[in-house]
Amino acid sequence: MTAPQPTPQPCILCEQADGIATLTLNLPHKLNPIAKDLQVELRDALERIRDDRTVRAVILTGAGKAFCVGADLSAMAPPGEPGQTLGDQTAEWMQKLSNPLIETLRTLPVPVVAAVNGPAAGAGVGLALAADVTIAARSAYFYLPFLPKLGIVPDLGCTWAIPRRAGRARAMGMALLDERLSAGRAVQWGLIWACADDEQLMDEARAIAQRLARLPAHAVLEAREAFEASEHHTLKEQLHYESERQRALIDRPSFREGVSAFLQKRPPVFETR
Repeated sequence: MTAPQPTPQPCILCEQADGIATLTLNLPHKLNPIAKDLQVELRDALERIRDDRTVRAVILTGAGKAFCVGADLSAMAPPGEPGQTLGDQTAEWMQKLSNPLIETLRTLPVPVVAAVNGPAAGAGVGLALAADVTIAARSAYFYLPFLPKLGIVPDLGCTWAIPRRAGRARAMGMALLDERLSAGRAVQWGLIWACADDEQLMDEARAIAQRLARLPAHAVLEAREAFEASEHHTLKEQLHYESERQRALIDRPSFREGVSAFLQKRPPVFETR
């Protein structure tokens, strides 16, 4: 009689309580590399959240000692198809899987908090910075080994997010100088929102997620789009953009509720999505 095969350990752990979904990268024995199966499971979980109107905020964190150490270099095998190089194969997988994962995070209709519980390296930095609010344990750090160690460019949105958050000079330093950026310095640079004592990280992440969950249902989408528009607008264009968004948003129920709550000196209670 054949012995039953053990059930594979999920790469993503999903918990949901009080309108907050917590997604945990769950390959702690390998420091949570952004392996193919992990990416597939994470994107599936995010798509389920997109369709679940009871979820108002998301926390993304890692199991064990690390948040995410980037690509699993030990799993990068030669291509199986004739004429395809490893570079061809990698780019194909990024375009089919990794890039859509970051785009899914950036277009999720609820706010995302990244709780960086340990090292975020390589693509793990891009994953952490795809969140709307990124916080880190004091022992955590951010590290880009791409160019100094491997001769390749930072990916998963690192070259987009880091200069926008911390400026081009610091982005270049992170990319070239082969140094770990501590959580404390990441806060000073404006790369992340805050850092917390290690044992308090998840409590802080939940507190932030609870605050975000009380926002108007459309708030995170409007904030993302407004700040991204400002990256390519002149001041005059952005002022026009702001006035046009107010044209639409002031006529929505959330504005009326906010005004009523202000006049009645009570916390507003906004519509769910």
